[in-house]
Amino acid sequence: MGALVLGGAAIGGWWLWRTDRLIKGGDRRWRQDEAVKAGHRTLAEVDAMTGTEFEDFVVDLCRRDGCTDVRRVGGSHDNGADVLGCLPDGRSMVIQCKRYTPKSKIPSREVRDLLGARVHFKVDVAIFVATTYFSRPAENFATENDILAVHRDHLGLWNNGASLVSLGAVNGSGQGDRRHRKRWKETYE
Repeated sequence: MGALVLGGAAIGGWWLWRTDRLIKGGDRRWRQDEAVKAGHRTLAEVDAMTGTEFEDFVVDLCRRDGCTDVRRVGGSHDNGADVLGCLPDGRSMVIQCKRYTPKSKIPSREVRDLLGARVHFKVDVAIFVATTYFSRPAENFATENDILAVHRDHLGLWNNGASLVSLGAVNGSGQGDRRHRKRWKETYE
């Protein structure tokens, strides 16, 4: 009789432990999904933001990715910086945010100004975040000068949960091929 009670208690304990593990695992996955959704906006919602709202949105994405000391400094006389802070690995960063219409292109002079901001603020990493695409000269200038150019497609990836640091691996690529540009023109022109 004692062995039967002891066996029942062992099975009951194992069942409770297993249920607890399943619930905690599901809760952890749910919290991760909710964290991504909390920062998630559609690109149409991002396009409707004001410049200040877009800068705050970028600050929130940086904080989500573990960046520290992130603050918005944009406005008049910002010396080319909209956001300052530190990446999770400790490197300092400056971010320039441009919320342009989807069919416009970022000119190379805008990216050159960010290079000047990197020197002015004496930071390690310069990041240009835009709601549109970069002109070919602007994209080339960014990659040649180690500026992370986050164009519309990469902004969508970042918004959907990719980390800011991971976007460095695709810097200078991903603005689409000829078919992608044709669909893009049909959509926005």
